[in-house]
Formats: sequence, C-alpha cells, structure tokens
Amino acid sequence: MGSRVKIEESSSTKLKDSVLSILDEHKAENIECIDLRGQSSLADYMVVASGTSSRLVASLAQKLAEKLPPQGFEVLRTEGLPTADWVVVDCVDVIVHLFRPEVREFYNIEKMWRADFTTAAPPAPTLRTQV
Repeated sequence: MGSRVKIEESSSTKLKDSVLSILDEHKAENIECIDLRGQSSLADYMVVASGTSSRLVASLAQKLAEKLPPQGFEVLRTEGLPTADWVVVDCVDVIVHLFRPEVREFYNIEKMWRADFTTAAPPAPTLRTQV
C-alpha cells in the first residue's frame, strides 16, 4: 500500500465535498458521509454509497479515479473492481466504500462507525491467580 501523507483538514473537507459531488452526479444512491476525525487515524471521513448494479459500482469507482486527480487529489488504491460487489477507493483522508445494495445491507459498516466510542466501556474482568 502507498505511503500516507496527511493533508490539511480544509483539504480533506474539500476532498470529501468533491467525492460527494462526483458520486451524486453519477447516480450513486444512499450516500452517507461519516466523520472519523477523533475516532480513527485511518482517515478523516468515510463515504458509503450504493450503486444499483455491479456495473454502476465499478463505474462510480472509475469516475472517482478520473475526476479527483485533476482537482489535485490523489487516489492511492482501489480494491474490489473484479466483482464490484463492494469496492473500496482510498483517497488518502477519505475512504470511499461503494456497494451493491444487498451487500451494503449485509455488512452494514455504517453502524459500526457510527457507534459512540466516547462512552465508558464496562471494566474488563480481572483474572485472579490462586496461590
């Protein structure tokens, strides 16, 4: 995988806005953006969207790869194109997940990333050793 270079927050917001615009323009459905700042060092934003078919999912990924570099944004890697049921496009500080609707429903990754990690978790059980 390529090296990650953290970009300015305002640039990551512009990148996120460009991604959302491209997906909307090319008929992605149920577009959701999750703010990961403060939750993960992986990326600042995660965008999840659906395409009505594998062909549309692949086309959406290709449109991102075509349209982001001329705007000054890098697409590091795209995974999942052979089957295009679930394609991940790594745009440095924005990770884009593109799904066919039934695959998206099955994995439901938005639920995991929307979880509130700020609430205190119950303490882990302690192990007692016998003497």
